[in-house]
Amino acid sequence: MKAVTRNQYGPPDVLNIEDIKQPSPKSDELLIHVLATTVNRTDCAILRAKPFLMRAFTGMLKPKSKVPGTDFAGIIEEVGAEVSDFKVGDRIWGLNDLGLSSQAEYMVIKANQAISIIPNNTSFKEAVACAEGGHYAFNFLNNLNFNKDTKVLVNGATGAIGVNLVQLLSEKGVQVTAVGNSKNIELIKSLGAKKTIDYLLEDFTIDNEKYHYIFDAVGKSSFYKCRHLLLPKGIYKSSELGPYSQNLYLPIWTKLFNSQKVVFPIPKNPKRTIEYLTNLLRKNILKAVIDREYSMENIKDAYDFVESGEKTGSVIIRYK
Repeated sequence: MKAVTRNQYGPPDVLNIEDIKQPSPKSDELLIHVLATTVNRTDCAILRAKPFLMRAFTGMLKPKSKVPGTDFAGIIEEVGAEVSDFKVGDRIWGLNDLGLSSQAEYMVIKANQAISIIPNNTSFKEAVACAEGGHYAFNFLNNLNFNKDTKVLVNGATGAIGVNLVQLLSEKGVQVTAVGNSKNIELIKSLGAKKTIDYLLEDFTIDNEKYHYIFDAVGKSSFYKCRHLLLPKGIYKSSELGPYSQNLYLPIWTKLFNSQKVVFPIPKNPKRTIEYLTNLLRKNILKAVIDREYSMENIKDAYDFVESGEKTGSVIIRYK
């Protein structure tokens, strides 16, 4: 089978396309014919092993897995003897943000992992476009309370996390202010934003609103730049570590000394995420946003584009 491979950490130039042996499922696994994946921010971080802490999970000196990829959508080709919840021919999608070796024509995955049947009203590309971004967006909402009077500002509302986050918040009836670029203002309005700010024309940190929550889905701001926009007991969350990794220690500092809190949205329980997002797709509540598609042969270009920080929504790798 054809697969994207790499033998070391580094830029997209370390990637190759090779013919490698097709994997065989164990008794508790599924063999998946992969029809679509994404190249996402997590993939780029794993490719370069940045931040360095990531090596503790993906391999200290070199990647544990030769084939990259963290999400997939495809068809079950073979079912292990102990598997009863899935069958050959099922359309399926899933995620593991530490790696799935999914940037290949075939992959195997344990049947108890973060996977689900794709709803009939959803294509392979639409499903996988919601996976990585949807997972991180969903984890922004952990342990928070929302109602129709809740005001939330989302910075980076046009990336894979942002477009999903705006929709998940809107589904809860929240008043969303979304920050994005000029070309995507109408898009984020269509996803449910009540108010939009074009960061190319104005600085969102001089907004005159006060918010219960500020979510930086792109990691390009900071608590100190945004704290004056928070209500007295407001909460700031960012998808990145922030300047000098401040979002790792500010949660402790603000818990002890500040009424406004910083919370780092550590992603967890992808199985719960996939099940939740599958239900939203089935109900036509969640809309996939796809910037562009690449073939496997052009995988380096896909990584380069994602690393440019200019994408809207998700970038798809198609296999057929």
